[in-house]
Amino acid sequence: MRATLEALLDDALAEILPGRVVWVALSGGLDSTLLLTLAVPSARRHGVVLRAIHVNHGLQQAAGDFEAHCRRLCASLEVPLTVAAVSMTADGKGVEAAAREARYAAFRQHVAAGDVLWLAQHADDQAETLLLAALRGSGVRGLAGMPAQREWQGIVCQRPWLEVERAALGAEAERLGLAWCDDPTNADTQFDRNYLRHRVMVPLRERWPHAAASLGRSAAWLQEADGLLAELAAIDLAAAGGDPACLPLAPMRSLSEPRRRLLIRHALSLSGLPHPPAARLAELVQQSSLAARDRLPTLRWPGAEARIWRDRLYLMEPLAPPDPRWRVRWDGVSPLTTPWGRYTSTLRPEEDMASEATLLVTLRRGGERLRIAGRGSRDVKRLLQEAELPPWQRQRVPLVWCGERLVAVLGVAVGEGWREQ
Repeated sequence: MRATLEALLDDALAEILPGRVVWVALSGGLDSTLLLTLAVPSARRHGVVLRAIHVNHGLQQAAGDFEAHCRRLCASLEVPLTVAAVSMTADGKGVEAAAREARYAAFRQHVAAGDVLWLAQHADDQAETLLLAALRGSGVRGLAGMPAQREWQGIVCQRPWLEVERAALGAEAERLGLAWCDDPTNADTQFDRNYLRHRVMVPLRERWPHAAASLGRSAAWLQEADGLLAELAAIDLAAAGGDPACLPLAPMRSLSEPRRRLLIRHALSLSGLPHPPAARLAELVQQSSLAARDRLPTLRWPGAEARIWRDRLYLMEPLAPPDPRWRVRWDGVSPLTTPWGRYTSTLRPEEDMASEATLLVTLRRGGERLRIAGRGSRDVKRLLQEAELPPWQRQRVPLVWCGERLVAVLGVAVGEGWREQ
């Protein structure tokens, strides 16, 4: 079995670009201890720099023992170790989910973009993930489980032993005489994954000895199906203009409801926004079919919101109400950062003598007017309507003043005697 395990590592290392560092996520348990132990000779054969990272969640008394084990193991293997101590709060998500978020935040902090992160999950983990997703009523993406490789935050995450069963890893670790730490919480069946591991998978194996491998193959087929759905969604997004943050409703209405749901989920994923609950997604699909051009329905869910205006669906992060008292001094040249966006254009007077004027940037309060060359004095409210900006954006457009005079509505119109570039 060792030859097979090392061959899987060699195959993974053969695809790594020169100069990339391989990090092993080292918990101190059996799986990651064996992974790091066998990764050392493989990395040397391929001339790859190997490092390890241990995340100490501090959730139990044994956390210090896990960290000490990882330090001893890395010292004996001459592998540099990074220890990341994290603090976490469940916030209604459950301890397992909160720990996972904290762990990945640590990976993002310490592993450089372009590097490779090896995770020691195996076939039994994949089977448990699929069953958990099915019991939660997940769709194709959830049922597809964990991919053998994916890019996340610029990091290449690989699971080289995803098709290997836990029993094979345990047998090899015993044969090598390895020491590892057993997490005492792994026996607590109050946690869903542990319940599946001890109360469900055991009788499944008694009836179907290769249950984990079979479920893993199903997950692989579902991953392929998920990839095909992503290709279909990409085709529909291209037909809708290609902007995931702004979807025209006319081409969406020509799609079936399942394809509309797929397109919306795809657009949200591309924008880094969370998917809505099923009921809210169904409501959003219905609104996209019925919303009149002059209506402005808004649907919200944790971490995102959707607005429909003028036959377009806008997907965005939740918008905080603008503070009408907001103001900032600006030199007209440096990038202007506001709570609602960053502006890189410059604003300068046409007369050099006024080039040192200090500008004040505010938001609308109502009644402002801008004198435009060849057009006279124009109401700012009217200018924003003519620019066809969505109403929520109009409230956040910066107004630039030179003394008591309004000289620009950034990105919309420039006052007489001034130029925006």
